[in-house]
Amino acid sequence: MTSTARTRQREHTRRILLHETRALFAAKGYATVGLSEIVTAAGVTKGALYHHFDSKTDLFRAVLAEVQEEIGAHVAAAADAEPDPWTQLSAGCAAFLRACADPLIQRILLIDGPAVLGWHEWRAMDDAHSARHLHEALQSLVDAGVLAPQPIAPLTRLLSGAMNEAALWLATTTDPDALTSTIAALDRLLDGLRVT
Repeated sequence: MTSTARTRQREHTRRILLHETRALFAAKGYATVGLSEIVTAAGVTKGALYHHFDSKTDLFRAVLAEVQEEIGAHVAAAADAEPDPWTQLSAGCAAFLRACADPLIQRILLIDGPAVLGWHEWRAMDDAHSARHLHEALQSLVDAGVLAPQPIAPLTRLLSGAMNEAALWLATTTDPDALTSTIAALDRLLDGLRVT
C-alpha cells in the first residue's frame, strides 16, 4: 500500500470513528457508551481506535470539537447572510440557540461536554470556537457607535453565558414554544444594549 493510500485509509478510519461515536454519544450519552460498542459500530479494531485517540475521553474531545466547529460555521453563515453588523449579531445569536435546540447537539455540547471534560476545558473549547467571533462582532458594533463604548471582554462573557444558560434550559424544558420565546427574549436583551 502506498503512503498516499495509507494516509487516505487513516483519514477514512478517523472520520468513521468520529461519525459513529458522535451518533452513539448523541443518542445514549458518553457514560453509557463503551469502547466495544464504538469499535463495533465503526467496524474497526480497538487498535485502530487507539491509533487515532488515546482514550474514550480523547475521542469525545474530538467529537465535541467537531460539533463546535459545525455550530460555529452555522452561526457564521447565518450572520454573513445579513446586511449589517446589528442584524448579523442578532442572526448569529439566534442561529446558535437554534443549533443548540437539536437534542443530538444538546447531549454532546451542553450536557456531556462540561461533565466529561470539566468546566475549565469545556469553557476553553467554547472560547476557542465561539467567543472570539462574538467579541469581534461586539467590538465592531461599538466601533460603529451602535453600542455604547464599553469593555468588550465582560460583555462577551455576559452574552455568551446568557446564551449558554438559555441553551441548557432549552435542553431540559418540555415547553414547545421555548425556542421561539428564548429567541424573542434574546432580541429584547440585545435591543437593550443599543444606543438609542
